[in-house]
Amino acid sequence: MKDEAVNSVEDAMELTVNEPSGSEYGQIFINNSVIAVIAHETAKKVPGVVELQGSLADDLAGIIGKKSKDKGIRIEKAGEELIAIDLAVVLEFGIRIPEICVQLQTEVKQAVEEMTGKHVSAVNVVVQGIRNPAEKKSEE
Repeated sequence: MKDEAVNSVEDAMELTVNEPSGSEYGQIFINNSVIAVIAHETAKKVPGVVELQGSLADDLAGIIGKKSKDKGIRIEKAGEELIAIDLAVVLEFGIRIPEICVQLQTEVKQAVEEMTGKHVSAVNVVVQGIRNPAEKKSEE
């Protein structure tokens, strides 16, 4: 099967969760946007993360009033049972970037696996910028 990379905003691809205990009732489908929200909420809680930064499409959605919880997050299906998550983040100035990125990877992977039952093969972090947290508040 060919790997499929998708932006969770644009794609409604669903992932099937195969749980033996639920098999008598039918299948469970988890939309990519749900996985993106889990990743977003988890990433926001990591100290040193200022924001997740999305693409031009995310910015356009913000202009028309749509606030997206999956901004800066891409979900990629890597086989039947694996998913990969890409995070585009802006970090706080002065922090140790590698340490925060490893913490982000660990916490997002753990949260998604615990909540969905899916196996996360990778959490790729792209640091888009660094910013003083006070700058963000003054811009708004």
